[in-house]
Amino acid sequence: MTATPTITENLRAFQGLKTDLFHKDFLLTWEHPEEEIRAIVTLADTLKQLHKAGHSFRSFDTGLAISIFRDNSTRTRFSFASAANAMGLGLSDLDEQKSQVAHGETVRETANMISFLTEVIGIRDDMFLGEGHTYMKEVGDALTDGTQRGVLHRRPSIVNLQCDIDHPTQSLADLAWLRQHFGSLENLKGKKIAMTWAYSPSYGKPLSVPQGIIGLMSRFGMDVRLAHPEGYGLISDVVDLAGKQAAKSGGKFTVTNSMEEAFAGADIVYPKSWAPYQVMERRTEMLKVSDKEGLRELEKECLANNAKHANWECTRRMMDLTADKKALYMHCLPADITDVSCKAGEVSAEVFEQYRIPTYQEAAYKPFIISALMFLTRLKDPGAKLEQIVNRAQALHL
Repeated sequence: MTATPTITENLRAFQGLKTDLFHKDFLLTWEHPEEEIRAIVTLADTLKQLHKAGHSFRSFDTGLAISIFRDNSTRTRFSFASAANAMGLGLSDLDEQKSQVAHGETVRETANMISFLTEVIGIRDDMFLGEGHTYMKEVGDALTDGTQRGVLHRRPSIVNLQCDIDHPTQSLADLAWLRQHFGSLENLKGKKIAMTWAYSPSYGKPLSVPQGIIGLMSRFGMDVRLAHPEGYGLISDVVDLAGKQAAKSGGKFTVTNSMEEAFAGADIVYPKSWAPYQVMERRTEMLKVSDKEGLRELEKECLANNAKHANWECTRRMMDLTADKKALYMHCLPADITDVSCKAGEVSAEVFEQYRIPTYQEAAYKPFIISALMFLTRLKDPGAKLEQIVNRAQALHL
């Protein structure tokens, strides 16, 4: 493990990386080159170090950051708010039930009306398979149209705070945490990461976290292992993409129906429940037509099916299968903890307590990842701006 880079070292590394995000959206990690991903996590780590040292990285004098959460959230909601505040942007949350959206206002109109002085719009829309990413694209098209027609002085950037396909701020925060834990992104090459399904006493959890992990970690030469029971597959396009990216990066990508096989010799484990792809398709159609009876029956069916795989739990026995019996446990939180948050869940109380602080440290990167995305999508010369911030901090320190 190498020493953590200093603020100055991170600054120089960041300035040596090419990015092309100015006035653009960030929706899926695999839409962006590896060099840009490296720049994001390097910048996030720099901002985190500045904050730890008590230095401001405020970059805006005015402007709004607007959040649209179509699903419940704790970490991502507060991370977005924290990032907006740290960057100097005002925060406004669009509550669709308190807006004219509830009265039939179109996406095209809403997108323009909220954007007159807006810099960034963060959207979380992960409930409906096939809908979330599409909604973000629709908002983006409306913003482009409004800008081209002179309604908006400049087009805000959209940051995906989780959709049906990807959860980029989570997977990027995970990557930043792995970079810190193992010393560098280069040190991730060859490391074995097990992204596995785990039992939960609930159903309907999005596919975007496991898809985000295999869609990002496969780009850094890792041995990525996806494990789930039969019938709990992910979107096939994302699975195929992970395989292609692993081959290109010199890593590996395998799919298994055995949690034990995935955990064997793993350096990192990420046991997380999700709903089967086919279930999410059926659920989406029922939600669209408010089929409450159908949803109740689907829930019963899915919970009964989950119960068949209650042994898919991250226990001490499972952890003993990992490399040196001490793989790094990761989770996007909140985890379903056996005998704590539920009777039986994704992880035993013993294992979670052992790794509780590391999972909090993992989560702590999210506000800085979001800050980095705001920084890169809204500042024309981010390298020069970061140098100005670092120089100001060093001058104050002296």
